[in-house]
Amino acid sequence: MTDTHRTILTFDYPDEERARRVERSLRPELGAIDGDRTTATLTRDGATLECTVTATDLVALRAGCNTWLTLTSVAEAAGECR
Repeated sequence: MTDTHRTILTFDYPDEERARRVERSLRPELGAIDGDRTTATLTRDGATLECTVTATDLVALRAGCNTWLTLTSVAEAAGECR
């Protein structure tokens, strides 16, 4: 990507195990849903999970953020069902 836009979505969890479970749920989606205009990366430091969404334009960035926020919300909800 030449001209890029980026946002970092930061999620703080009560403990490291919860962050790890959400990360494990999201990691398989990396690369699987990236398109020509967006990519995403995940990093975790203890109980904090960061998702960096990078896009070639602002419309793609918004769509990418919506996708990853939705995926994270589903992963969090699924983790509460345990």
